[in-house]
Amino acid sequence: MLDSLYLYSHYLSISIRSQMQYQTSFILLLVGSFLSTGLEFVGVIVLLNRFHHLQNWNLPEVALFYAIVNISFSLCDMTMGSFVGFPNLLKTGEFDRFLLRPRSALLQLMTQQLTLNRLGRLLLGFAVLLWTGLTLHLVWSPAKILFTGLTILGGASFFLGLIILQATLSFWTIESLEILSIVTYGGVETAQYPLTIYQPWFRRFFTFVIPLAGVSYYPILVILERSDPLGSSAIAQYLSPSIGFLFLWICLKIWQFGLRHYRSSGS
Repeated sequence: MLDSLYLYSHYLSISIRSQMQYQTSFILLLVGSFLSTGLEFVGVIVLLNRFHHLQNWNLPEVALFYAIVNISFSLCDMTMGSFVGFPNLLKTGEFDRFLLRPRSALLQLMTQQLTLNRLGRLLLGFAVLLWTGLTLHLVWSPAKILFTGLTILGGASFFLGLIILQATLSFWTIESLEILSIVTYGGVETAQYPLTIYQPWFRRFFTFVIPLAGVSYYPILVILERSDPLGSSAIAQYLSPSIGFLFLWICLKIWQFGLRHYRSSGS
């Protein structure tokens, strides 16, 4: 385990050094990513300024949803670029090369493509989180800081699991299933707003089928110290970030099952 972590960090350092060879290009891409992602948040600001409240949620509270979800997703998104093109690796037979190496195929895929320019989303998320904390006068006790960190890691694990699941299904479908892309990227858009604004069937889907609410809505209630209009208990809210880790574990088991039943394309 420790050897894999060391190798993972070594791969990442190599990728970072290679991308930093062209610093001007990196900075321009980073600024572009920050600004393009920032336009999404401008849309949130315009919406809330126009209507003042979204049900009983004000702009800083909605901004906290935006910040937590985007920080979580960006941590996953930077290292998972190889999984987007995973069906092509299967069709061309390139994936067989990963299996011949004396290292985990999953580890190799996670370290093959690190997209540092997507740091823009991460930086914006932290900037919005800082602004939200100051505006709402949140008291950041050690316990709340720890819980927020677990929420972010749980969210990153959840999105990581979704991307791995999408790649795993390619063992049987060959082509990527775009409906999962809708759930992944659409889920980011969905979780940027409180769950209460959606229809009951939509809330149930993102709670019990795709448990996105467990790493966004419920833990953010704890951070904001708000009661849940939907009636969830405090215990469930405090335990909800663990859903992300459990979901990732399930997706890894599905990946192992798919890998055992993989048959080469013969290319």
